Amino acid sequence: MKPFPPYRIQVVKEIPITTRQQREEALARASYNAFDLPSNMVTIDLLTDSGTGAVSAAQEAAAAQADRSYAGSDSYYRFRRALDDLTSYPHIFPVHQGRAAERVLFSSVLKPGQISLSNTHFDTTRANVELLGAEARDLPCPEFGDLSSQEPFKGNIDLEALEAILRGPERERVGQVLITITNNGGGGQPVSMANLRAVRALCDRYGVPFFLDAARFAENSWLVVQREPGYGHLTPREVARQTFALADGCVASLKKDAIAPMGAVIGVRDPELAKQCEANLIATEGFRTYGGLAAHDLERVAQGIEEVLDPNYLRSREADAAYFAELVTNAGVDIVQPPGIHALYLNAGRLLPHIPPHGFPGHALACEMYLTGGVRCVELGSLYLGKFDENHNLIEPAPFELVRMAIPRRTYTQAHLEYVADVLADIAKNPDRVASYRVVDAPKLLRHFNLKLERIPAGS
Repeated sequence: MKPFPPYRIQVVKEIPITTRQQREEALARASYNAFDLPSNMVTIDLLTDSGTGAVSAAQEAAAAQADRSYAGSDSYYRFRRALDDLTSYPHIFPVHQGRAAERVLFSSVLKPGQISLSNTHFDTTRANVELLGAEARDLPCPEFGDLSSQEPFKGNIDLEALEAILRGPERERVGQVLITITNNGGGGQPVSMANLRAVRALCDRYGVPFFLDAARFAENSWLVVQREPGYGHLTPREVARQTFALADGCVASLKKDAIAPMGAVIGVRDPELAKQCEANLIATEGFRTYGGLAAHDLERVAQGIEEVLDPNYLRSREADAAYFAELVTNAGVDIVQPPGIHALYLNAGRLLPHIPPHGFPGHALACEMYLTGGVRCVELGSLYLGKFDENHNLIEPAPFELVRMAIPRRTYTQAHLEYVADVLADIAKNPDRVASYRVVDAPKLLRHFNLKLERIPAGS
Protein backbone atom coordinates (compact mmCIF):
# COMPACT_ATOMS: atom_id res chain seq x y z
CA MET A 1 0.00 0.00 0.00
CA LYS A 2 1.10 3.57 -0.65
CA PRO A 3 2.59 5.32 2.41
CA PHE A 4 0.44 8.04 3.94
CA PRO A 5 1.22 10.75 6.53
CA PRO A 6 1.12 9.26 10.04
CA TYR A 7 -0.76 12.27 11.44
CA ARG A 8 -3.97 14.22 10.89
CA ILE A 9 -4.36 17.98 10.51
CA GLN A 10 -5.99 19.75 13.47
CA VAL A 11 -4.96 23.40 12.97
CA VAL A 12 -4.76 25.19 9.62
CA LYS A 13 -3.70 28.62 8.39
CA GLU A 14 -5.12 30.44 5.39
CA ILE A 15 -2.73 30.97 2.48
CA PRO A 16 -2.79 34.08 0.25
CA ILE A 17 -4.36 33.92 -3.21
CA THR A 18 -3.08 36.73 -5.42
CA THR A 19 -3.41 37.99 -8.99
CA ARG A 20 -0.67 38.11 -11.60
CA GLN A 21 -0.74 41.93 -11.45
CA GLN A 22 -0.28 41.91 -7.69
CA ARG A 23 2.66 39.54 -8.01
CA GLU A 24 4.28 41.63 -10.75
CA GLU A 25 4.10 44.69 -8.50
CA ALA A 26 5.30 42.83 -5.41
CA LEU A 27 8.33 41.31 -7.15
CA ALA A 28 9.29 44.68 -8.65
CA ARG A 29 9.07 46.32 -5.19
CA ALA A 30 11.35 43.55 -3.89
CA SER A 31 13.91 44.35 -6.63
CA TYR A 32 13.31 40.83 -7.98
CA ASN A 33 14.71 39.23 -4.83
CA ALA A 34 12.35 36.61 -3.39
CA PHE A 35 13.85 37.04 0.08
CA ASP A 36 12.31 40.53 0.16
CA LEU A 37 8.80 39.40 -0.71
CA PRO A 38 6.32 39.71 2.18
CA SER A 39 4.85 36.33 3.08
CA ASN A 40 1.32 37.64 2.60
CA MET A 41 2.12 37.82 -1.11
CA VAL A 42 3.29 34.18 -1.36
CA THR A 43 0.83 31.35 -2.08
CA ILE A 44 3.11 28.28 -1.84
CA ASP A 45 6.37 28.94 0.00
CA LEU A 46 9.17 26.54 -0.93
CA LEU A 47 11.97 28.99 -0.15
CA THR A 48 13.29 26.86 2.72
CA ASP A 49 12.53 23.91 4.96
CA SER A 50 14.25 25.67 7.89
CA GLY A 51 11.85 26.44 10.72
CA THR A 52 8.85 26.19 8.39
CA GLY A 53 7.53 22.75 9.34
CA ALA A 54 4.30 22.18 11.26
CA VAL A 55 4.83 21.44 14.95
CA SER A 56 2.88 18.62 16.56
CA ALA A 57 0.39 18.68 19.41
CA ALA A 58 3.00 16.84 21.50
CA GLN A 59 5.58 19.55 20.78
CA GLU A 60 3.18 22.30 21.81
CA ALA A 61 2.16 20.41 24.94
CA ALA A 62 5.83 20.07 25.92
CA ALA A 63 6.41 23.77 25.18
CA ALA A 64 3.52 24.75 27.45
CA GLN A 65 5.27 23.03 30.37
CA ALA A 66 8.70 24.57 29.70
CA ASP A 67 10.90 25.56 32.63
CA ARG A 68 12.16 29.12 32.08
CA SER A 69 14.90 29.03 34.69
CA TYR A 70 18.04 30.85 33.51
CA ALA A 71 20.43 28.07 34.53
CA GLY A 72 19.89 24.32 34.71
CA SER A 73 16.23 24.28 33.67
CA ASP A 74 14.32 21.03 33.34
CA SER A 75 13.83 21.90 29.65
CA TYR A 76 17.59 21.94 29.10
CA TYR A 77 17.95 18.49 30.64
CA ARG A 78 15.22 17.11 28.42
CA PHE A 79 17.00 18.66 25.41
CA ARG A 80 20.27 17.17 26.65
CA ARG A 81 18.83 13.68 27.09
CA ALA A 82 17.46 13.69 23.54
CA LEU A 83 20.85 14.69 22.08
CA ASP A 84 22.87 12.42 24.39
CA ASP A 85 20.86 9.41 23.27
CA LEU A 86 21.33 10.33 19.62
CA THR A 87 24.91 11.60 19.30
CA SER A 88 27.02 10.17 22.17
CA TYR A 89 28.92 13.50 22.35
CA PRO A 90 29.91 14.28 25.96
CA HIS A 91 29.67 18.05 25.43
CA ILE A 92 26.34 19.37 24.13
CA PHE A 93 25.44 23.06 23.79
CA PRO A 94 22.11 24.51 22.66
CA VAL A 95 22.35 27.46 20.27
CA HIS A 96 19.61 29.59 18.77
CA GLN A 97 20.19 28.52 15.16
CA GLY A 98 22.63 26.77 12.84
CA ARG A 99 24.68 29.74 11.68
CA ALA A 100 25.38 30.68 15.30
CA ALA A 101 26.52 27.11 15.97
CA GLU A 102 28.86 27.35 12.96
CA ARG A 103 30.28 30.65 14.18
CA VAL A 104 30.96 29.34 17.70
CA LEU A 105 32.52 26.04 16.60
CA PHE A 106 34.51 27.34 13.63
CA SER A 107 35.99 30.25 15.59
CA SER A 108 37.29 27.65 18.07
CA VAL A 109 38.76 25.41 15.35
CA LEU A 110 39.89 27.53 12.40
CA LYS A 111 42.62 30.15 12.11
CA PRO A 112 43.21 32.71 9.34
CA GLY A 113 44.74 31.09 6.27
CA GLN A 114 43.47 27.61 7.08
CA ILE A 115 41.23 25.51 4.82
CA SER A 116 37.88 23.92 5.58
CA LEU A 117 37.25 20.94 3.27
CA SER A 118 33.70 19.77 2.61
CA ASN A 119 31.47 17.85 0.26
CA THR A 120 29.74 21.25 -0.09
CA HIS A 121 29.65 24.22 2.27
CA PHE A 122 26.24 25.86 2.26
CA ASP A 123 25.85 29.64 2.19
CA THR A 124 26.13 30.64 5.86
CA THR A 125 28.65 27.86 6.45
CA ARG A 126 30.93 29.28 3.79
CA ALA A 127 30.44 32.80 5.14
CA ASN A 128 31.35 31.76 8.68
CA VAL A 129 34.53 30.12 7.39
CA GLU A 130 35.50 33.13 5.27
CA LEU A 131 34.75 35.67 8.01
CA LEU A 132 37.50 33.98 10.02
CA GLY A 133 39.98 34.55 7.18
CA ALA A 134 39.92 30.86 6.25
CA GLU A 135 39.10 29.23 2.91
CA ALA A 136 36.02 27.08 2.28
CA ARG A 137 36.85 24.49 -0.38
CA ASP A 138 34.26 22.10 -1.83
CA LEU A 139 35.13 18.57 -3.00
CA PRO A 140 31.88 17.07 -4.34
CA CYS A 141 32.14 13.52 -5.64
CA PRO A 142 32.49 13.07 -9.42
CA GLU A 143 29.11 11.31 -9.61
CA PHE A 144 27.32 14.58 -8.87
CA GLY A 145 28.54 15.90 -12.22
CA ASP A 146 25.85 13.86 -13.96
CA LEU A 147 22.62 15.41 -12.67
CA SER A 148 20.44 12.82 -14.39
CA SER A 149 22.18 9.66 -13.18
CA GLN A 150 20.59 7.41 -10.56
CA GLU A 151 23.74 7.09 -8.44
CA PRO A 152 22.34 6.73 -4.92
CA PHE A 153 24.90 8.78 -2.93
CA LYS A 154 25.83 11.80 -5.01
CA GLY A 155 26.25 13.84 -1.82
CA ASN A 156 29.54 12.08 -1.00
CA ILE A 157 32.84 13.90 -0.75
CA ASP A 158 35.49 13.09 -3.38
CA LEU A 159 37.77 10.81 -1.35
CA GLU A 160 40.64 10.89 -3.85
CA ALA A 161 40.64 14.69 -3.91
CA LEU A 162 40.42 14.79 -0.12
CA GLU A 163 43.38 12.47 0.35
CA ALA A 164 45.41 14.33 -2.29
CA ILE A 165 45.08 17.52 -0.24
CA LEU A 166 45.69 15.81 3.11
CA ARG A 167 48.91 14.17 1.92
CA GLY A 168 50.05 17.15 -0.16
CA PRO A 169 51.81 20.44 0.54
CA GLU A 170 48.62 22.09 1.84
CA ARG A 171 48.16 19.53 4.61
CA GLU A 172 49.27 21.94 7.35
CA ARG A 173 46.66 24.45 6.23
CA VAL A 174 43.71 22.06 6.66
CA GLY A 175 41.86 23.02 9.82
CA GLN A 176 38.83 20.73 9.50
CA VAL A 177 36.85 18.38 7.30
CA LEU A 178 33.12 19.13 7.36
CA ILE A 179 30.57 16.77 5.81
CA THR A 180 27.05 18.08 5.23
CA ILE A 181 24.26 15.47 5.56
CA THR A 182 22.26 15.52 3.39
CA ASN A 183 24.30 17.61 0.94
CA ASN A 184 22.06 20.67 0.61
CA GLY A 185 24.34 22.61 -1.73
CA GLY A 186 24.85 19.43 -3.75
CA GLY A 187 21.30 18.79 -4.83
CA GLY A 188 19.99 17.48 -1.51
CA GLN A 189 21.78 14.19 -2.12
CA PRO A 190 22.64 11.79 0.73
CA VAL A 191 26.06 10.73 1.98
CA SER A 192 26.77 7.02 2.38
CA MET A 193 28.07 5.39 5.53
CA ALA A 194 30.94 3.97 3.49
CA ASN A 195 31.96 7.50 2.52
CA LEU A 196 31.72 8.73 6.11
CA ARG A 197 33.82 5.80 7.36
CA ALA A 198 36.47 6.53 4.72
CA VAL A 199 36.54 10.21 5.76
CA ARG A 200 37.00 9.12 9.38
CA ALA A 201 39.94 6.91 8.39
CA LEU A 202 41.61 9.69 6.38
CA CYS A 203 41.16 12.23 9.17
CA ASP A 204 42.67 9.78 11.66
CA ARG A 205 45.60 9.09 9.34
CA TYR A 206 46.42 12.77 8.80
CA GLY A 207 45.37 14.16 12.19
CA VAL A 208 42.55 16.43 11.06
CA PRO A 209 39.30 16.99 13.00
CA PHE A 210 36.14 15.70 11.33
CA PHE A 211 32.79 17.39 11.94
CA LEU A 212 29.27 16.95 10.62
CA ASP A 213 26.85 19.60 9.47
CA ALA A 214 23.95 17.39 10.51
CA ALA A 215 20.87 19.54 9.90
CA ARG A 216 19.15 16.70 8.01
CA PHE A 217 20.56 13.73 9.92
CA ALA A 218 17.27 11.82 9.98
CA GLU A 219 16.63 12.10 6.25
CA ASN A 220 20.20 11.06 5.46
CA SER A 221 19.82 8.09 7.81
CA TRP A 222 16.56 7.07 6.14
CA LEU A 223 18.13 7.16 2.68
CA VAL A 224 21.03 5.05 3.95
CA VAL A 225 18.51 2.48 5.19
CA GLN A 226 16.78 2.52 1.80
CA ARG A 227 19.78 2.65 -0.53
CA GLU A 228 22.99 1.35 1.05
CA PRO A 229 23.64 -2.40 1.16
CA GLY A 230 24.03 -3.73 4.68
CA TYR A 231 21.84 -1.13 6.40
CA GLY A 232 18.32 -2.15 5.39
CA HIS A 233 17.76 -4.04 8.65
CA LEU A 234 18.56 -1.03 10.85
CA THR A 235 16.26 1.71 12.10
CA PRO A 236 16.89 5.36 11.18
CA ARG A 237 17.86 6.02 14.81
CA GLU A 238 20.47 3.23 14.74
CA VAL A 239 21.99 4.62 11.54
CA ALA A 240 21.96 8.15 12.96
CA ARG A 241 23.80 6.95 16.07
CA GLN A 242 26.45 5.28 13.91
CA THR A 243 26.76 8.45 11.84
CA PHE A 244 27.36 10.76 14.80
CA ALA A 245 29.76 8.22 16.33
CA LEU A 246 32.08 8.56 13.34
CA ALA A 247 32.71 12.30 13.81
CA ASP A 248 34.58 14.40 16.37
CA GLY A 249 31.55 16.62 16.71
CA CYS A 250 28.77 18.36 14.87
CA VAL A 251 26.80 21.49 14.27
CA ALA A 252 23.15 21.05 13.39
CA SER A 253 20.34 23.44 12.72
CA LEU A 254 17.40 21.84 14.50
CA LYS A 255 14.97 23.92 12.46
CA LYS A 256 15.13 21.13 9.88
CA ASP A 257 15.11 17.57 11.21
CA ALA A 258 13.94 18.46 14.71
CA ILE A 259 10.90 20.09 13.06
CA ALA A 260 11.21 23.11 15.35
CA PRO A 261 10.72 26.84 14.61
CA MET A 262 14.07 27.68 16.23
CA GLY A 263 17.09 25.90 17.63
CA ALA A 264 20.48 24.33 16.95
CA VAL A 265 23.16 22.30 18.69
CA ILE A 266 26.92 22.05 18.96
CA GLY A 267 28.25 18.66 20.02
CA VAL A 268 31.95 17.86 20.55
CA ARG A 269 34.13 15.15 22.10
CA ASP A 270 37.30 17.07 22.94
CA PRO A 271 37.08 18.71 26.41
CA GLU A 272 39.45 21.56 25.53
CA LEU A 273 37.46 22.39 22.39
CA ALA A 274 34.30 22.24 24.50
CA LYS A 275 35.74 24.83 26.91
CA GLN A 276 36.48 27.21 24.04
CA CYS A 277 33.00 26.75 22.58
CA GLU A 278 31.38 27.25 25.98
CA ALA A 279 33.23 30.50 26.63
CA ASN A 280 32.26 31.83 23.20
CA LEU A 281 28.68 30.68 23.68
CA ILE A 282 28.24 32.37 27.06
CA ALA A 283 29.78 35.61 25.80
CA THR A 284 27.71 35.85 22.63
CA GLU A 285 24.63 33.59 22.75
CA GLY A 286 23.61 32.80 26.32
CA PHE A 287 24.35 30.54 29.26
CA ARG A 288 25.36 26.98 28.42
CA THR A 289 21.97 25.54 29.41
CA TYR A 290 19.93 27.71 27.05
CA GLY A 291 22.32 29.16 24.45
CA GLY A 292 19.98 31.91 23.27
CA LEU A 293 16.93 29.64 23.10
CA ALA A 294 13.68 30.10 24.97
CA ALA A 295 12.74 27.12 27.14
CA HIS A 296 9.76 26.30 24.94
CA ASP A 297 12.14 25.95 21.98
CA LEU A 298 14.28 23.47 23.92
CA GLU A 299 11.14 21.43 24.57
CA ARG A 300 9.95 21.51 20.94
CA VAL A 301 13.38 20.39 19.75
CA ALA A 302 13.59 17.50 22.23
CA GLN A 303 10.18 16.21 21.18
CA GLY A 304 10.86 16.85 17.48
CA ILE A 305 13.99 14.67 17.57
CA GLU A 306 11.81 11.80 18.72
CA GLU A 307 9.16 12.38 16.05
CA VAL A 308 11.49 12.86 13.07
CA LEU A 309 13.08 9.41 13.48
CA ASP A 310 9.73 7.62 13.24
CA PRO A 311 10.08 5.30 10.20
CA ASN A 312 6.43 5.86 9.27
CA TYR A 313 6.99 9.63 9.12
CA LEU A 314 10.19 9.31 7.08
CA ARG A 315 8.62 6.77 4.71
CA SER A 316 5.72 9.16 4.09
CA ARG A 317 8.01 12.16 3.57
CA GLU A 318 10.16 10.27 1.07
CA ALA A 319 6.99 9.17 -0.76
CA ASP A 320 5.77 12.77 -0.97
CA ALA A 321 9.10 13.90 -2.43
CA ALA A 322 9.07 11.03 -4.96
CA TYR A 323 5.49 11.87 -5.98
CA PHE A 324 6.43 15.54 -6.37
CA ALA A 325 9.45 14.55 -8.47
CA GLU A 326 7.26 12.46 -10.76
CA LEU A 327 4.81 15.35 -11.20
CA VAL A 328 7.59 17.81 -12.03
CA THR A 329 9.36 15.58 -14.54
CA ASN A 330 6.00 14.77 -16.19
CA ALA A 331 5.50 18.54 -16.46
CA GLY A 332 8.61 18.67 -18.67
CA VAL A 333 11.17 19.94 -16.16
CA ASP A 334 14.31 17.95 -15.36
CA ILE A 335 15.49 17.62 -11.77
CA VAL A 336 18.63 16.41 -10.02
CA GLN A 337 18.22 12.64 -9.82
CA PRO A 338 17.53 10.62 -7.80
CA PRO A 339 15.22 12.86 -5.77
CA GLY A 340 16.21 13.33 -2.16
CA ILE A 341 13.73 14.20 0.57
CA HIS A 342 13.96 17.78 1.79
CA ALA A 343 13.89 19.45 -1.65
CA LEU A 344 13.75 19.03 -5.39
CA TYR A 345 16.41 20.76 -7.50
CA LEU A 346 15.24 21.92 -10.92
CA ASN A 347 17.68 21.96 -13.84
CA ALA A 348 16.98 25.51 -14.98
CA GLY A 349 19.92 25.56 -17.38
CA ARG A 350 18.36 22.75 -19.39
CA LEU A 351 14.85 24.27 -19.34
CA LEU A 352 16.00 27.78 -20.30
CA PRO A 353 18.88 27.37 -22.79
CA HIS A 354 18.13 30.82 -24.25
CA ILE A 355 19.32 32.46 -21.02
CA PRO A 356 23.13 32.47 -20.63
CA PRO A 357 24.73 32.14 -17.19
CA HIS A 358 25.14 35.93 -16.89
CA GLY A 359 21.36 36.22 -17.31
CA PHE A 360 20.89 33.82 -14.36
CA PRO A 361 18.55 31.11 -15.66
CA GLY A 362 17.99 29.67 -12.17
CA HIS A 363 16.89 32.98 -10.79
CA ALA A 364 14.83 33.61 -13.91
CA LEU A 365 12.95 30.35 -13.43
CA ALA A 366 12.37 31.07 -9.73
CA CYS A 367 10.98 34.50 -10.58
CA GLU A 368 8.74 33.05 -13.28
CA MET A 369 7.34 30.49 -10.85
CA TYR A 370 6.37 33.31 -8.53
CA LEU A 371 4.89 35.45 -11.29
CA THR A 372 2.93 32.54 -12.77
CA GLY A 373 1.58 30.98 -9.59
CA GLY A 374 2.80 32.71 -6.45
CA VAL A 375 5.34 29.94 -5.74
CA ARG A 376 8.47 31.12 -3.91
CA CYS A 377 11.72 29.14 -4.17
CA VAL A 378 15.42 29.94 -4.51
CA GLU A 379 18.17 29.78 -7.12
CA LEU A 380 21.30 27.69 -6.52
CA GLY A 381 23.26 28.61 -9.63
CA SER A 382 25.52 31.37 -10.84
CA LEU A 383 23.80 34.04 -8.76
CA TYR A 384 24.54 32.03 -5.62
CA LEU A 385 27.79 30.24 -6.51
CA GLY A 386 29.30 32.28 -9.35
CA LYS A 387 32.16 34.76 -9.03
CA PHE A 388 31.61 38.46 -9.75
CA ASP A 389 33.78 41.50 -10.35
CA GLU A 390 33.40 44.77 -8.45
CA ASN A 391 30.75 45.95 -10.92
CA HIS A 392 28.53 42.89 -10.29
CA ASN A 393 29.41 41.27 -13.62
CA LEU A 394 29.59 37.48 -13.63
CA ILE A 395 33.14 36.38 -14.40
CA GLU A 396 32.95 32.69 -13.43
CA PRO A 397 29.62 30.84 -13.68
CA ALA A 398 28.51 28.01 -11.43
CA PRO A 399 28.84 24.46 -12.80
CA PHE A 400 25.03 24.08 -12.82
CA GLU A 401 22.02 26.38 -12.89
CA LEU A 402 19.60 24.95 -10.33
CA VAL A 403 16.47 26.01 -8.48
CA ARG A 404 15.76 24.53 -5.07
CA MET A 405 12.17 23.84 -4.09
CA ALA A 406 12.42 23.03 -0.37
CA ILE A 407 9.52 21.04 1.07
CA PRO A 408 8.49 22.13 4.59
CA ARG A 409 7.77 19.22 6.92
CA ARG A 410 4.12 18.30 7.55
CA THR A 411 2.95 21.55 5.93
CA TYR A 412 1.63 21.06 2.38
CA THR A 413 -0.67 18.36 0.99
CA GLN A 414 -0.28 16.51 -2.28
CA ALA A 415 -2.79 18.93 -3.83
CA HIS A 416 -0.40 21.80 -3.11
CA LEU A 417 2.44 19.89 -4.77
CA GLU A 418 0.22 19.18 -7.76
CA TYR A 419 -0.47 22.92 -8.05
CA VAL A 420 3.27 23.68 -8.12
CA ALA A 421 3.75 21.07 -10.85
CA ASP A 422 0.94 22.72 -12.85
CA VAL A 423 2.76 26.06 -12.56
CA LEU A 424 5.94 24.46 -13.90
CA ALA A 425 4.03 22.75 -16.71
CA ASP A 426 2.66 26.14 -17.77
CA ILE A 427 6.17 27.60 -17.88
CA ALA A 428 7.56 24.57 -19.74
CA LYS A 429 5.02 25.04 -22.55
CA ASN A 430 6.69 28.28 -23.60
CA PRO A 431 10.04 28.68 -21.81
CA ASP A 432 11.28 31.27 -24.31
CA ARG A 433 9.00 33.84 -22.69
CA VAL A 434 11.03 33.74 -19.46
CA ALA A 435 13.07 36.91 -18.96
CA SER A 436 16.68 37.12 -17.82
CA TYR A 437 18.04 39.39 -15.06
CA ARG A 438 21.02 41.55 -14.22
CA VAL A 439 22.47 42.45 -10.82
CA VAL A 440 22.14 46.10 -9.82
CA ASP A 441 23.59 45.93 -6.33
CA ALA A 442 24.92 43.17 -4.05
CA PRO A 443 27.05 42.77 -0.90
CA LYS A 444 30.28 40.79 -1.04
CA LEU A 445 29.13 38.06 1.36
CA LEU A 446 25.81 36.19 1.23
CA ARG A 447 24.74 38.36 -1.70
CA HIS A 448 21.62 36.36 -2.52
CA PHE A 449 19.93 37.51 0.70
CA ASN A 450 20.30 41.23 -0.04
CA LEU A 451 20.98 41.70 -3.74
CA LYS A 452 18.89 43.87 -6.03
CA LEU A 453 18.22 42.98 -9.67
CA GLU A 454 16.43 44.29 -12.69
CA ARG A 455 14.49 42.35 -15.28
CA ILE A 456 15.57 42.13 -18.91
CA PRO A 457 12.51 41.34 -21.07
CA ALA A 458 12.76 38.17 -23.17
CA GLY A 459 14.11 38.89 -26.64
CA SER A 460 15.92 42.10 -25.62
